[in-house]
Amino acid sequence: MSKIVKFLLVGFLLVVAFLCWMIYGSGTGFSEKTRSFIIEPGKTDKAAVLQVMQQNDIVFNTGLFSLASSRMIDWSKIKPGKYEVKKGQSTFSIAKMLKNGRFASVNLVINRLRIKEDLAKLIGKNFSTDSTAVMEFLNSNQSLEPFGVDTSTVFTLIIPDTYTFYWNTSLQNIFARLADAKKSFWNKNNRKAKAEAIQFTPEQVYILASIVEEETNYDSDKLKIASVYTNRLNKEMPLQACPTIKYAMKDFTLTRIYEKYLFNPSPYNTYRKKGLPPGPICTPSPKTIDIILDAPKTDYLFFVAKSDFSGYHHFSSNFKEHSQYAKEYQKALDIYMAKKQQNEPKP
Repeated sequence: MSKIVKFLLVGFLLVVAFLCWMIYGSGTGFSEKTRSFIIEPGKTDKAAVLQVMQQNDIVFNTGLFSLASSRMIDWSKIKPGKYEVKKGQSTFSIAKMLKNGRFASVNLVINRLRIKEDLAKLIGKNFSTDSTAVMEFLNSNQSLEPFGVDTSTVFTLIIPDTYTFYWNTSLQNIFARLADAKKSFWNKNNRKAKAEAIQFTPEQVYILASIVEEETNYDSDKLKIASVYTNRLNKEMPLQACPTIKYAMKDFTLTRIYEKYLFNPSPYNTYRKKGLPPGPICTPSPKTIDIILDAPKTDYLFFVAKSDFSGYHHFSSNFKEHSQYAKEYQKALDIYMAKKQQNEPKP
């Protein structure tokens, strides 16, 4: 074999090796485990896709990626959506992902939400629909009607959990999934029967749970608080729940409920309006919902935070005893607020 032929053969093998390395070797240009990028609707042409990949450092060289994937991808058929690439993923694998429109999953993690704006912000942050469109959806009874809720009760659809979707999942499909999860939740563990036994609908249980959720973090106290509010409802007494005043004021930082706040005309003011408010004041945990269903039978009608600020409460069945505990707490709170004011830097 002549030297020229050998040289050409070696060169050919080198080219083949280089092409194999380009296609099947690591094509990523980032150091973390994964990185995602979004191809927006209307920006699915080759130049736009390569630009967004370059902006996010998805591949180490967009020119080489373009060359290596040119025969694999029909750029006129690229689907908009969120894509996720793993560190060390090959050019071939990335190109195949784009070709097949294999989207990254998006986790919608719902914990405690208080107002619609919280949910709109959460969805807008994780999905293609912006928060303004979400708010329009949440404030439209027509949009919510298929899910059996209205603008006041929409949060009763939400059982806090982690839900998996795609980035471009529609609001209708997101809420359909939440509605299915709600149905599944209430069909388990005899919950519907328990609600019926205490003469509550599942929605009423949810609303009461939202109030108890805001009262304390201690489950032992939640059980007793649930019994207090159930007793008040049964006796047709006002709930007089401080968290509903905070909700009515849209100020969740309040540490003291002054008398002037109690005149707020909001339907969520349970000092003025008897019965449950028209909707939940947060998304309570499944555990708190079960606490309402399993609340003990007591004769408690009153409770107040303990003066040691432990987060626990004193419970009473008569107003006289309750007043004594309330005075202790108010005195301790006055001292605490005075010290806090003294320690604040002066302007």
